[in-house]
Amino acid sequence: MCRLLGYLGRSIELDRILCKPEHSLIVQSYQPREMTAGVVNADGFGVGWYHPTKDTAPYRYQSILPIWGDVNLPSLSRYVETGCTLAYVRSATPPATVDFSSCQPFTFDRLLFVHNGFIHNFRQTLYRRVRELLSDEIYRSIQGTTDSEHIFALILHEWQNFPEHSLDLTLQSALHQLTELAKKASTYFSANTILSDGKQLVASRYSNRHPVPSLYWLRDDPNYPDSVIIASEPLFRGDWNSCPENSVIRVGENLDLTIHPIA
Repeated sequence: MCRLLGYLGRSIELDRILCKPEHSLIVQSYQPREMTAGVVNADGFGVGWYHPTKDTAPYRYQSILPIWGDVNLPSLSRYVETGCTLAYVRSATPPATVDFSSCQPFTFDRLLFVHNGFIHNFRQTLYRRVRELLSDEIYRSIQGTTDSEHIFALILHEWQNFPEHSLDLTLQSALHQLTELAKKASTYFSANTILSDGKQLVASRYSNRHPVPSLYWLRDDPNYPDSVIIASEPLFRGDWNSCPENSVIRVGENLDLTIHPIA
């Protein structure tokens, strides 16, 4: 299991959302409160963000160190300003390796993606089944062997085949497809995800069995006005809302938030 964070709204210094909250991702890396598997998130971390004014591809900073041990992050996060960011701290699921190819956020074109969850016995169940669906372009884009990157590849498969679909519908379709694949392979998975193109956040709280990992959202906190935060665990005391189980949450450019159940 991992811990996730997504922010969309007024441009802020990255350290205000990444480092300063009392229960920040740094704290969640060694003292998580709501993980359903694992104890700590010490197998690397990553941050992806979009430039606040330039229309360009997202930036990423990744490490295989525990987030608490990266001496560059405090300085970097004070320097960077952004109105849209995704971040995560990792707890690798054995036998997954700890290397840069496994580090999230994953990116393709203008998209950023983070995932908290797993596919049970991934290499023996869905590894080949997912790959057989992919176009050559998406197949070649996979750098590692993690279940998380293959879930992203499945989303890209839907995105490429149905470019007219909204990002939230693309995510829903990919989760439906993953559910069908898992059913045929008699396996189970959980897929709490956050996906962004820099202008919106789309997230899921989803699993094909119980328990479903935690996910929360918060809008217009006094310390973060004109913004929405999505996180695995509340970052600080506030009016956090638990995302419904088996649902997709979309936050648009105007910070309008909609929630749709996944049948």
